[in-house]
Amino acid sequence: MSQYKQDIDKISSLVASNKTWHKVDPESAVRMRLQNRFNTGLDIARYTAGIMRQDMADYDKDTSQYTQSLGCWHGFIGQQKMISIKKHFGNTKKRYLYLSGWMVAALRSEFGPLPDQSMHEKTSVPSLIEELYTFLKQADAWELNHLFRSLDEAREKGDSKAEAEIIDKIDNFETHVVPIIADIDAGFGNPEATYLLAKKMIEAGACCIQIENQVSDEKQCGHQDGKVTVPHADFLAKINAVRYAFLELGVDDGVIVARTDSLGAGLTQKIAMTNEPGDLGDQYNSFIDGEEIAKPEDVNNGDVVIKQEGKLIRPKRLASGLFEFKKGSGFDRVVLDCITSLQNGADLLWIETEKPHVGQIAEMVDAIRKEVPDAKLVYNNSPSFNWTLNFRQQVYDAWKEEGKDVSQYDRAALMDEKYDSTELAKVADEWTRDFQAKASREAGIFHHLITLPTYHTAALSTDNLAKGYFGEEGMLAYVAGVQRREIREGIATVKHQDMAGSNIGDDHKEYFSGDAALKAGGKDNTMNQF
Repeated sequence: MSQYKQDIDKISSLVASNKTWHKVDPESAVRMRLQNRFNTGLDIARYTAGIMRQDMADYDKDTSQYTQSLGCWHGFIGQQKMISIKKHFGNTKKRYLYLSGWMVAALRSEFGPLPDQSMHEKTSVPSLIEELYTFLKQADAWELNHLFRSLDEAREKGDSKAEAEIIDKIDNFETHVVPIIADIDAGFGNPEATYLLAKKMIEAGACCIQIENQVSDEKQCGHQDGKVTVPHADFLAKINAVRYAFLELGVDDGVIVARTDSLGAGLTQKIAMTNEPGDLGDQYNSFIDGEEIAKPEDVNNGDVVIKQEGKLIRPKRLASGLFEFKKGSGFDRVVLDCITSLQNGADLLWIETEKPHVGQIAEMVDAIRKEVPDAKLVYNNSPSFNWTLNFRQQVYDAWKEEGKDVSQYDRAALMDEKYDSTELAKVADEWTRDFQAKASREAGIFHHLITLPTYHTAALSTDNLAKGYFGEEGMLAYVAGVQRREIREGIATVKHQDMAGSNIGDDHKEYFSGDAALKAGGKDNTMNQF
């Protein structure tokens, strides 16, 4: 017997044992239960953590089994992504959602649009996680509702074969609920603040939290200047705080992504605490730039003095009180950051780079894997990179090194539209297409994400509609450019009343009130035109 029918039998027994429940239809109750598989955010966090851990194990066995996600700033955006993924690929395996602190700051703050500097309300992050999962659960209810209606129709027609097929689909229904990698920025304060916010994020459903090694109150976007990192002990305390939050809430296999911004960060706010030569604090301080002090009288009022390799050094200090790192030390700092994080509670790494270059990433990962052989990355396929220019320049450089004639190309101007139809541009597009697979194979990238895709798609699609609608096309701009494409491409939102839950509500009314239900989906509902 199918699980669906077993569940109906169980509810039937329950209803029969309560004489006053005679108006409850067991099958309707089962349907409502199936449409609400996850009762709490912690249910979701535990479920999705298991998915992510299995995906990590799969990747360790086969690097072609990498995972992907797209960033979202609204529950509807996340919902439609998962509906589209199921529509085109049949399942959501290896596909997640990403919650970007950048987009929360720019689009979700009560202060209005803000730069990516952790100035937005910290509670807006767990609120968005909760919103995303609310919409994903609604997508479950929506798809199951269509199956239930199809089941009723098959029964009315007496089509037992179709009935059995639909019940099988119900029994094997795949939820739209997937892991979310959630950005906690630099932790929004001290380790206690990080712990408290992490708890809220986990309670909302987050199975994976990404934290970066910048100073909370000096935090900058990873692709902007002025980044300031913290000593390892400070960062590890926050990683530990997140782990305690997972364990307290019973999400024992929660995932922590440790992000390092050291490749592009030239400043530190603090001199690390060190107890003996060669310890972690001493290693951190060894990267600080400065000048040697020959004698005590060379120490000026307010100077800070540290010891590097047996020498007294006066660190270079800015007017802001920040200290500078040695030029060219970013690579070694990244490697030390990553090894230290993985050896102290982190599960995955995030290395913020200035360009999408497989060779550069692989070189750092190879160095990290000398100490941690199974090191894996989450990588930001960022819209902050000019992907077209970067890959055209990479192809140009490769061809030049091979001795191929590149005299027809101006390397600095390869973004120019005149190059769009050239052989170089074609090859660069192929390299771009293959970047994720190649980087996962050669550079240890387990998860590829685009942080801000829907920020850009919303702007682009709105621009296209506005240009036509307020111009000569008028209403045709919407009809041809939006609605007709929805119809032709089978986009569910063309029936926006149904997508928002109108049919679900009608069915509930019938469950509750029977023939007395006043429903919206009658013959005069214009949704029937579709």
